[in-house]
Amino acid sequence: MSLRLYDTATRSVRDFVPMTPGQVGIYLCGLTVQSTPHIGHLRSAVNYDVLRRWLLHTNYEVTFVRNVTDVDDKILEKSNSSGRPFWAIAYENRLALDADYRALNVLPPTYEPLATGHIPEMHELIAELIRTDHAYAAAGGTGDVYFDVQSYPQYGALSGQNPDDMRPPSDGGEPDKRDYRDFALWKGVKADEPADASWPSPWGPGRPGWHIECSAMARRYLGDEFDIHGGGLDLTFPHHENEIAQSRSAGLPFARHWVHHALLNLGEAKMSKSLGNVIDLPSVRAQGLRPVELRYYLGTPHYRSRIDYSDESLREAAVAYRRIEGFVQRAQEIVGPGRPKDVPPAFAAAMNDDLNTSAALAVVHDCIREGNTALAAGDEAGIRGALTAVRAMLGVLGLDPLDEAWTGNAPQNDLKPVVDSLVKLALEQRTQARARKDWAAADSVRDQLKNAGIQVEDTPAGPRWTVGEH
Repeated sequence: MSLRLYDTATRSVRDFVPMTPGQVGIYLCGLTVQSTPHIGHLRSAVNYDVLRRWLLHTNYEVTFVRNVTDVDDKILEKSNSSGRPFWAIAYENRLALDADYRALNVLPPTYEPLATGHIPEMHELIAELIRTDHAYAAAGGTGDVYFDVQSYPQYGALSGQNPDDMRPPSDGGEPDKRDYRDFALWKGVKADEPADASWPSPWGPGRPGWHIECSAMARRYLGDEFDIHGGGLDLTFPHHENEIAQSRSAGLPFARHWVHHALLNLGEAKMSKSLGNVIDLPSVRAQGLRPVELRYYLGTPHYRSRIDYSDESLREAAVAYRRIEGFVQRAQEIVGPGRPKDVPPAFAAAMNDDLNTSAALAVVHDCIREGNTALAAGDEAGIRGALTAVRAMLGVLGLDPLDEAWTGNAPQNDLKPVVDSLVKLALEQRTQARARKDWAAADSVRDQLKNAGIQVEDTPAGPRWTVGEH
């Protein structure tokens, strides 16, 4: 069974057929780094990481491009209000974003272009649009360049909107536009913006509009046409609609398949820095939860299903992951870590069915039940088979507990060697108490560890401890 994906452009689940057999090019709209990321941003990273991992598992070569918008209105506003260079704000937030990606075991992109590093490519695309009468320089010498929406008859097809139904802004909009629906390709320099946030251009000094950067960078790294364009559902309009209009008006076939993930909501609104309703990775860690548990929470619902965040649902996901982790740890203590490779057919069918991670995880849990039965019976062949299958499936989802990427992701990792030594000492005292049949002392040690958030499990190989719920 080949991979089938929902395509926003056709509003249907259809077979994914890459342009070149065995190769896939993906462009994912990355973040505008005006602030540190929240877990809504991280959902996007996890969802497309799972898509990429599944394609890699099925033997595709994947070129994965995820851009960074490092200059825009909000970054410049923060620069003005803080007195810091715009590029310093963008760089600091990008470092925080990269650290969160690593913490969640998100594979690094093949290319991660910055908007400010691709000004010439944008100029080239804008000039082509002007030459073919799809764009115009604003009258009055402002330096602004706009795309002419009426020149592209298919405008609105991706988002299902009729341009005739779009209402003009109540404040009158921008007077230099020919039509209120036209959007900026190049923004002329403004007196109230930082002096270093502009570049020379044929239309005067300025900076790029938001939409043109993605068209230019996708073309630079993936060519005139590529396989998959991804992003959040909130980017469908106007961002992706505008990308299509300007790219195809310039003669570029652009993306063949559009994939959008649903949003993560807090209350009735999407998680957003501007709304002040965000949960970030540090706040998740502060609850005593690990990045791997957050990844499980973000990656288990279907990518097109909305997530309504709550602390309780996150903790429930953490408990569910710890059960998976517990089986893997118990099994590998008996038969070793194994060498996972193939996934069960039912798991493959679920992943090929529009990346149905919920159904795929049901297969994981079925295998774990079989593995626990084998553990109880001392059936090493059954244990080994279940462990191999479970680790192969979790590897596709980026959740394998034995993956080296998770080493060091436990809370308070800087103190881990100290914690290891202290817990080991306490367990030795408990072992000695049990040896002399001082059950009260042994239970006291175990209770003290439990109160500290340490769960102890007696195994044939000796006591094993994990960080449990506080």
